[in-house]
Amino acid sequence: MNLTEKSTENVQYMIDQITTKLRMINIGAIKPDHFDGEMYEELKELYEYVMKKDNFSPSEMQSITEELGKLKK
Repeated sequence: MNLTEKSTENVQYMIDQITTKLRMINIGAIKPDHFDGEMYEELKELYEYVMKKDNFSPSEMQSITEELGKLKK
């Protein structure tokens, strides 16, 4: 997967991966069309951060969730 290209498919992939790794329950509330294309790089950075970690503290999970919320339109 080439995440350097801004696309709806890439946004969906990154969101799916983040929510799966964090075991988020309400994943239906996060959809690719909720994200502004201008925020693609920020979403990608968040995705890369989440993917390189094995464990998350509750406060880290909350911070990541809040950051996802900030990236939404």
